[in-house]
Amino acid sequence: MSADKFSAIWVSHSSISDYLRCPRLYFLNNIYKNPQTGRKISLTNPHLALGQVVHDVLESLSELPVEKRFDIPLKVLLNIKWQKVHGKMGGFGNETEETQYKDRALTMLGNVERNPGPILEKAIKLKESLPWYWLSEEKNIILCGKLDWIKYNQEDDTVEIIDFKTGKNEESDNSLQLSIYHLLLEHCQKRKIRKASYWYLDKGEMIDFDLPTLAESEKKVMEIALKIKEACRKNDFACERSGCYACEKMEKIINGKAEFVGVGEYNKEIYLV
Repeated sequence: MSADKFSAIWVSHSSISDYLRCPRLYFLNNIYKNPQTGRKISLTNPHLALGQVVHDVLESLSELPVEKRFDIPLKVLLNIKWQKVHGKMGGFGNETEETQYKDRALTMLGNVERNPGPILEKAIKLKESLPWYWLSEEKNIILCGKLDWIKYNQEDDTVEIIDFKTGKNEESDNSLQLSIYHLLLEHCQKRKIRKASYWYLDKGEMIDFDLPTLAESEKKVMEIALKIKEACRKNDFACERSGCYACEKMEKIINGKAEFVGVGEYNKEIYLV
């Protein structure tokens, strides 16, 4: 059978992370649709809302010429983009909690304005809004993902991967995130990739990540992708603990124990637990 992107298994850093945490979580986050509306479902919470808006503000700057990126204060952009996570849409229990998270967002963006680093350097945008490539045409598996920032180094025509982090904890050394972005960038553009880094916006720190070889990364990703493909074939997404911390809140949605708060990006229904 020839490869078909419409019937292929699509895997990404987020879907792989879901599967590794709990197969049931993977199913509910990535496959399940509300039988009444045909829409996928998702949970909201203040941490997700904070990260979403800060990412949106910073990623929007890459669309602008370098000299215009700070023409509009980031606080103004934040106020505009915050509207889509205001109140229950962002999982906020009350106005005080929302203000606390918005203040954290302002602090992060203030750190960027004081020390803009790569924001004041050239960046590239990939043609696809969601970059992807065939991880295996034979196995009908596609790897996809959206990169936060791709810095362009004009002096040697290379690029760098930068991932924005809005949480307080550092990413695990075992994370596949930058390895997956490395694979995507290798297959979706022609420039040499110089390095990859996490930018911890709370602390204003840029930390380089020691990238494995492309072959090593592809092998690790393929091993997990094949497990996901097999689970899809068997329709076997049982929680190994018959209910766990990773999947219990998503289960409340389908059991009618979560509050519907609206429809968000990608036409997903958003719920609050």
